[in-house]
Amino acid sequence: MATLVAAGMTASVPAAAAPGSLREGLFGEGRNDSRRAPAPPVARYVVEDGGGFILDRSTARPMVKFEDSAEVWVLQSQPAPRGDIIYKNDLGEPVLRATRLGGLTVFTRQRPSGAAAALVGGSNPLRLPILGPEALLQRLAQASARASRAARRLIPFEADASPETAPLVADAAMVAAEAVVRLATDPAGRQVLSGVDKVTLVEGGRPGASLRGGVMLITISPEDGLAGRPSSERILAAAGIR
Repeated sequence: MATLVAAGMTASVPAAAAPGSLREGLFGEGRNDSRRAPAPPVARYVVEDGGGFILDRSTARPMVKFEDSAEVWVLQSQPAPRGDIIYKNDLGEPVLRATRLGGLTVFTRQRPSGAAAALVGGSNPLRLPILGPEALLQRLAQASARASRAARRLIPFEADASPETAPLVADAAMVAAEAVVRLATDPAGRQVLSGVDKVTLVEGGRPGASLRGGVMLITISPEDGLAGRPSSERILAAAGIR
């Protein structure tokens, strides 16, 4: 194990709205669900009111990544009435609903009632990249820089990592930085953030998050892959902000 400490952002650009002709083709009234071809295991979708996401169903735990965020959400599938499937995040909240005919509805903070999503085509699987020690240190520095910028003061990130755990540690650091940014945009969250002195990432038996003594503690479970770290929503819940 090597202990790494970084103190230091990358911004993603929302996908442009699909042209009207494309939207009419994808979301036009009278579309017959029964004629839809099966979606590929990994596919890109566009949302009716703008934006898009990649849904990866090629592994035991489905994953989704929205185009306006770097975070990958690991989902749990659950049967629903009429043969539908609901995909939930690690707080048990619905993120997607798939009908047995292939229709897909997405639920987000901006779309609590759901919005239709249409298949565009296949995409690349969502996987953790291979990282060396220098790349991991750089990722920790980037996470620290983003969190520090949001908090308007230094928030260092530290982690115990090995070559095998480095990819998940780097991803968990990015997710923790996202949680800090979201705390900074909420009045109650800013109060909580004022008590955060650093972010520490450690290995444990199961993924989790806690906040005590000025430390935002992120626990990862490397053997679970991307499912082995808490989502930004779970980190916010641990901080008492939801």
